Amino acid sequence: MDKTINFSPSPETNKIAKLKRKRNSQPPTKKRPVNQSRKEQPKCFKRKLLLTSIEILSLITIAFCLIIMLLGYSASKFSGTGFFSSLLPFAGGILIFILLGCIFLIAWWKLRKRLQNNSELSSPTLSLFLAIVAALLINHDQFTLAYGNFRTLIGGKEEIGRITVAHQIYAAYRRQNASQLEKMINRSFVYRPAVEDAARSFNVDINLLQGIIATESSFIPRNSSDGGRGLFQITQVPQIAMIQASKKLGTEKISLDNPRHNAFVGAATFKHYLTEMKGDLFLALLAYNIGPANGGLRSIVQNYGATDFTTIQPYLQTLPRDYPIRVLSYSLAFRLWQEKGKLLAYEEGNNAIQIQKIGIPGLNTGL
Repeated sequence: MDKTINFSPSPETNKIAKLKRKRNSQPPTKKRPVNQSRKEQPKCFKRKLLLTSIEILSLITIAFCLIIMLLGYSASKFSGTGFFSSLLPFAGGILIFILLGCIFLIAWWKLRKRLQNNSELSSPTLSLFLAIVAALLINHDQFTLAYGNFRTLIGGKEEIGRITVAHQIYAAYRRQNASQLEKMINRSFVYRPAVEDAARSFNVDINLLQGIIATESSFIPRNSSDGGRGLFQITQVPQIAMIQASKKLGTEKISLDNPRHNAFVGAATFKHYLTEMKGDLFLALLAYNIGPANGGLRSIVQNYGATDFTTIQPYLQTLPRDYPIRVLSYSLAFRLWQEKGKLLAYEEGNNAIQIQKIGIPGLNTGL
């Protein structure tokens, strides 16, 4: 019996062949190079680090603003020495603030997880927005008051003394005749280039130098009966100050009748006394006015244990005692003119807070 051999492929064979042809017809998939994936890893890490840094810095900014505001407000609200009326409520307020801070951090952590599910930019963006809002509140008058109370709380005795003297200066400025003060400021314009150069040469605030000139000569250079000469009413100055002024001016002979020379000698003298008094502005002004030994200034410091202007004031005669106050009240007027282009009436509206925010030259720089 003949057997017929069937050489036609079976259905299963055909199916396998079709699958092979289909695979061969598809383009080969491109594999990502190993070097490219390695390069993307540092970029991803840097991006996460940047976003995390923005978020952390924003939260720190918010925390600083809140601490200053809450502690400043608490210091004002519970000021006093009574245990139950002041000390205990203040301590309780700090405890509540700590608890609220912990609650905020826990809530932020939970919120952050939700925000990260939507976008990795969500939490840094939100924290940055809140930080900007907190920063804008710094310019608010209430924050200025809270900041002042916060400084008093931290600064203690030194800050209280500074505030006491500062308000003497504000009061002196308030009593100034605005029209006369404006005329004097207008007279000062012709001498401003010389005073600016002197201030720059000796690294002294120009408004301080303007305040000294206003007190000494009202920007009317003259020779006085007591020997004072020129803008700064130069009399006897330390030899080192004359040498320094001569070097800065580039001349061997100084003429005190020359406004520029006079300004350099005055700036050098004030800078010398400021250094000698270890940076104490008030003592430097007193030394400029009466000399470090004249008027008993040095003996007051050495014999009576007075170490700053607040404690020295009671031992001084009226004229030298008021000298630093007058200088700084004039300096404040020049600073206001420089910042605002006009003199602000201290008692009107919220001008007092605005003036305190600008600050007294040499004593503080505001916020």
